[in-house]
Amino acid sequence: MLQTSRIALRARHDDDIPLLHTELYDDVVTRSRADTRPWRPLAPGSPESPFVVGQGDDGVAFFSVVELSSGELAGEALVWGIDAHQRRAHLGLALRPGFRGRGLAGDLVRLLCRYGFTVRGLQRLQVETMAGNVPMIKAATGAGFVVEGTLRRAAWVCGAFEDEVILGLLASEWIDEPEPAADAPA
Repeated sequence: MLQTSRIALRARHDDDIPLLHTELYDDVVTRSRADTRPWRPLAPGSPESPFVVGQGDDGVAFFSVVELSSGELAGEALVWGIDAHQRRAHLGLALRPGFRGRGLAGDLVRLLCRYGFTVRGLQRLQVETMAGNVPMIKAATGAGFVVEGTLRRAAWVCGAFEDEVILGLLASEWIDEPEPAADAPA
């Protein structure tokens, strides 16, 4: 497992899916901001749920995010669009509402970078998010990502077009900072 002192990434378990579906997919506005596909109602347990992990797709790595102190499922993360030839991919993440605002997204972005750069040997990672998603932009830039541009009015979200921000990080720019030891002064 990849982990920090607060969270861990592990394989998606079948029993994660109903909770992720209820708290992340059924929130229409938030899901519409996170996915380029239009939201449509899906029954819990549907094989079309975006949280169902397919077999044999080397172009995506799905993770469940676990808060270590409680052992609770905190959200989902993925490295998608993995292009082994160009050695690049995209990051995606979503935290359950009760886990937002705790600074976990920064840890999560750093763990996804560790997976992408160290485990997969990628050269470039990219994040796309709505310009108004300040927490995601802060988490990505805090991990070393650089804002590379804004796609004006590029995303249709619940009745209006919104700007999309593109952030990128190269392997040569990434610093995998070890966490301080538990007994080290902060």
